[in-house]
Amino acid sequence: MMTRVEQLRDRFHQLRTFTDALCAGLEPEDYVVQSMPDVSPTKWHLAHTTWFFETFILKKFIAGYQSTIPEYAYLFNSYYNAAGDMHRRDLRGLISRPTVKEAHRYRASIDAYIDDLLSNVDETLLNEIESILILGIHHEQQHQELLITDIKHVFAQNPIHPVFRER
Repeated sequence: MMTRVEQLRDRFHQLRTFTDALCAGLEPEDYVVQSMPDVSPTKWHLAHTTWFFETFILKKFIAGYQSTIPEYAYLFNSYYNAAGDMHRRDLRGLISRPTVKEAHRYRASIDAYIDDLLSNVDETLLNEIESILILGIHHEQQHQELLITDIKHVFAQNPIHPVFRER
């Protein structure tokens, strides 16, 4: 039987793996298009959900944690006014940097920090972070739905009719 922390870590990894699987058939160019103001680029979804874990778990629960790229807090915040200023939603498609590769590296880096934190967590700390981590998991699940909806809208605007998934 898995421990509570093992179950939480497993759930986190399943979530992140599924998000990556959703993007498996996309090309780098697909990640950056914003086809209307209410659509967010795929790259933004990936980085934003990562920003959530960095902001609300790592910065809060790892003493002395410093973001390696502080500008990401501005680029990838979304409506979390208490967390700071944010880039306008309707302009997300103008963000060419970080690159798609850099967004994936950001995700991998934050995932490693989450793994380290969970590997060294005691019962008291686990009680503090568990609900926030579960909230982050649910938050990313919502963004998985948005990612699919948004990329389908992006593809629908393309006159060569790319397909997100074959039937």
